[in-house]
Amino acid sequence: MEWWYRLRYWGSYPTRMRLRRDAQQYLQSTTHCRDTQAAVLRNLLELHADSHFSREYGLTGNLGPKLFRARLPVVTDEFYRPWIEKLRQGDMRALLGTSQRLLMFALTSGTTAESKYIPITEQFLNDYRRGWQIWGIHTFDDHPILHRLNILQLSSDHDQFRTPAGTSCGNISGLVGSMQSRTVKLMYTLPTEISTIHAADAKYYTALRLAIADDHVGVIMTANPSTLLRLARLADTYKESLIRDLHDGTLTGPTSTTEDSKAVQEILERNGLSRQIGCKNRVRAHELERIVQRTGTLYPKDIWSKLQLLAVWTGGSAGAYLHQLKSYYGDIPVRDHGLSASEGRMTIPLADNTSAGLLDIGTHYFEFIPEEEHGQPQPTVLEAHELNEGRNYYIILTTASGLYRYDIQDVVRCVGYLGTTPYLEFLHKGTQISSITGEKISESQVISAVKWGFEQLGCPLELYAIAPQWGDPPGYRLLMESRHVPSAEVTVQIVQHVDHRLQELNSEYREKRQTARLNPIRCLSLTDGTWARFIAERHAKMKGNVEQYKHPCLFTDLRSIEQLIGETSPSHQD
Repeated sequence: MEWWYRLRYWGSYPTRMRLRRDAQQYLQSTTHCRDTQAAVLRNLLELHADSHFSREYGLTGNLGPKLFRARLPVVTDEFYRPWIEKLRQGDMRALLGTSQRLLMFALTSGTTAESKYIPITEQFLNDYRRGWQIWGIHTFDDHPILHRLNILQLSSDHDQFRTPAGTSCGNISGLVGSMQSRTVKLMYTLPTEISTIHAADAKYYTALRLAIADDHVGVIMTANPSTLLRLARLADTYKESLIRDLHDGTLTGPTSTTEDSKAVQEILERNGLSRQIGCKNRVRAHELERIVQRTGTLYPKDIWSKLQLLAVWTGGSAGAYLHQLKSYYGDIPVRDHGLSASEGRMTIPLADNTSAGLLDIGTHYFEFIPEEEHGQPQPTVLEAHELNEGRNYYIILTTASGLYRYDIQDVVRCVGYLGTTPYLEFLHKGTQISSITGEKISESQVISAVKWGFEQLGCPLELYAIAPQWGDPPGYRLLMESRHVPSAEVTVQIVQHVDHRLQELNSEYREKRQTARLNPIRCLSLTDGTWARFIAERHAKMKGNVEQYKHPCLFTDLRSIEQLIGETSPSHQD
């Protein structure tokens, strides 16, 4: 089969050259950040100038930044809900210009209990794909062997359900996959139809059953490191079943219900995948069987010996679990996707093992509010070229989806510049701040402190959260499932390290601790399975997808915490 990969490599040469030209143009634009952003703002305002929304607020293509700010305040998803509801009901001119077709709604969690519906237009999708292409050519050129290997990608369904007007609702990555050319699809190990399986374990097992037959996987891509951990553990748990299925041409993996099993079979048959499942690969099965005999496990690092790279989020809470990946995937580089969300792509990382990325100034218009001024009546508003290195900001988006001056509630730090364009790293959601007595602890501080505390004693770090606890005085608790809690003596040392580190990172927390207005951090052990139930409930409530789940490392809602703990039986508290 090596001839096939050589043929594919040379056949894709024109595409690679085009992508490199596009990437070079993007890099050249970074020397003229202000001018590039001004042009983007004009184009975006013209795109929807004839929408009802733009007419109501006087938003036209000839507005500069100052007039733009004067016409429309910085807003959140709640401001746009009535307008998006009109889109959902079929009034496309409510928010979109006549030149733009609505392709779908991307679903994501909002500031209330309801999901956000983010309109995905043709121009928005083109911008989204352009950012991925720039990221992709840089990544593959940095690891040239990837041009001759396959991509294993896990994504979610773009058509989970329909609005009253018949518009698809789901995940944008699924839409991109469904629109790829036949030639591009040949680079992927998994058919895009796998994304339409909604039961998580059934989906991952089916993906593994197909993927273990491919010994040319070079990069594994998904949104969150937790997905990779789940995939690896599932592979090892069901190693005998997977190998037997590969040998016999069957599919017998785990499903939550009989309905799930029937749904998987229907998807396979409807999309012509039953034949692929039915292909017996006894040679490959025996190869994997020998790996299990030699190691006792079946981990991705052994399944795919040519694996070169993992592509996942590494910033914010996602980065807290990266160290666990090495045990399953080996000591290979990790390339962050960049700061991206359903609302838009914000950064493009150009190096491995960092969450920092270059601001994608050619697609969206960006504004920034200093973190300490967010929420004030008249905060300072800066353009991209005006940021100060080392400072934290809330990022404000204006995109081709019709959402203008949209506060996505993400806090980023400027870590440098290329030309006049900033490099940014994601810190945490702005809503992830806890302040019982004025200490204002952020999720990024919690992640850093907990990681440091566990590293001091060489203990493995699993799912956890820090949560406030009312008392006299109040304090914080480190919540972990009982199976992951070390011995009582080690746990005491860990929480002492975490508390000490948090004082170093947050002067207000240190002052409150030193004046006894806050108790030291304590550990609360939860019954096993608590996090699995919590994740399942969040998915059900938010209509989200498992690939994009971000585990909250800092809880701020006391009622949710009381409910979480109340439904468990804490085994002990140190």
